[in-house]
Amino acid sequence: MTKHDSTHPLREQKELQRESGTQRESGTLQRVDAQEANRTEHAKEWQAEFQTERQTAWQAVPQAEHQTEQQLQTEQQKEYQTGPRILRGTHIPENTFDSQLLSPKLQRDGVQQARISDSWRIMRIQAEIFEGFDAMQTLGPAISMFGSARTQPDEKYYQIATEIAAALAKRDFAIITGGGPGIMEAANKGAAEAGGTSVGLSIELPFEQGINEYANLGVNFRYFFVRKLMFVKYALGFVVLPGGFGTLDELFEAVTLVQTHKISSFPIVLVGEKYWRGLYEWLRDTLVQEAKIHPADLEMIQIVDTAEDAVAAVTAGVNRLFTA
Repeated sequence: MTKHDSTHPLREQKELQRESGTQRESGTLQRVDAQEANRTEHAKEWQAEFQTERQTAWQAVPQAEHQTEQQLQTEQQKEYQTGPRILRGTHIPENTFDSQLLSPKLQRDGVQQARISDSWRIMRIQAEIFEGFDAMQTLGPAISMFGSARTQPDEKYYQIATEIAAALAKRDFAIITGGGPGIMEAANKGAAEAGGTSVGLSIELPFEQGINEYANLGVNFRYFFVRKLMFVKYALGFVVLPGGFGTLDELFEAVTLVQTHKISSFPIVLVGEKYWRGLYEWLRDTLVQEAKIHPADLEMIQIVDTAEDAVAAVTAGVNRLFTA
């Protein structure tokens, strides 16, 4: 028997081993296929049961709770404007540029990192001031109007703000507001419908975004103090209607600048006798009595109750500026 003989014992042994291995592999593949098919079938059954249970549970929930997915979609449709960018959905930041500027967490990466961040921030602030000046430098005589963003169109002071702005616009005053809803919208509306210049200076806020539809000149700001600079620099007077903390901030900013002679004695007119009387009396009976302010400081503030009186007080105050 030669080594090339097909009946050689070694060759027969190898062929038997090869056949045995092929059979084992085939059996293993069959078992794997069977297991995979079994898992697929179980997965389909589980998915069907899950969908049934989910549908049953959803039908059992009160209708008011069905709004969860709708609310999520609404949140995703919200817009957040930061400078020239518009962000939506998960891209909306949790913090504004103002909060980042004032946050002590900036120091967590060390003094050097904070200095680098502040250096770049200065460039952004400088650019924002330039944009504001460039947009408003040809504005002409203007009056800044402040008041609550929460005032509804069917409320008395919304209508009064509209009337004041319209009357001032007809006297060739531009109207400057914060660009938001409420009193700001009312003032922009009055100025625009009277054919005047209606300015909205918007600010990035987590709960309030965008410029109302009645502003025909809008500027969006990242930083409160830059925005407040524009309110003061380009205005000859201030009309303040009922509002909250933001309105009070703007009111006392104007009063402080007049008191310290940082700006001329611009008229500051508060609209709403009942709303503002308590504040005025507190200033008179507490701050004046305890010598924290001079009695003459109260003369900076005038309180009126109608649109006609507000317009008269503003125009008279502006006229005094140019005749003094």
